[in-house]
Amino acid sequence: MNRMKNFTAGFIRENPVFGLYLGICSTLAISTSLNNALGMGIAVILVLIVSNAVISLMRNIIPDDIRIPVYIVIIAAIVKAIEMLIHAYMPSIYNALGVFIQLIVVNCIILGRAEAFASKNNVFDSMLDGLGMGLGYTFSLVMISVIRQVLGTGIIDLTNPMTDQLIFQLRIIPENYKISMFTTSTGAFLTFALLAAALAAYKNSLEPKTKKKGVK
Repeated sequence: MNRMKNFTAGFIRENPVFGLYLGICSTLAISTSLNNALGMGIAVILVLIVSNAVISLMRNIIPDDIRIPVYIVIIAAIVKAIEMLIHAYMPSIYNALGVFIQLIVVNCIILGRAEAFASKNNVFDSMLDGLGMGLGYTFSLVMISVIRQVLGTGIIDLTNPMTDQLIFQLRIIPENYKISMFTTSTGAFLTFALLAAALAAYKNSLEPKTKKKGVK
């Protein structure tokens, strides 16, 4: 197994958001600010790494007939533990993400990697896969959030989730030229569609041409 190729798959080739179209609902709902994107991204990375590791360790003792329910129970326990940590140490992120933290349990990315990869590979490779997919998801979320926040408010900012202290704030677009539509669901869908189309076009450009123009 080419570990580096597997690790980087989540960024472009098998990007969970723009390539596999997984976890779209939560992505569009919470991608209103950079803070939300990083908070959800870190939570998903942790859940992916830990759940992949546990499922990989248990893959030989879980009966095939009940493997999906067992995966869901494992993922739910991990999500609950991470939710409690976020609630305790990052209350602003917890309040901003709300129910979407709990919905990580049914996020197709988590269950999909458990079934497609962790259940068939060793612990190290499974954790590496979880990290790669999680970073790919977070990168996608950050891209959507930055575009929406800049176009919708004209400002990009970041605060410390533990103290709510402002780390930086930068106005990029003058107040009179912001496009408020990008703070709504319409802007979320438009941003996602454009980025997904751009990635699809890039991937198509990398495919070898089997037919040359004008040659039969």
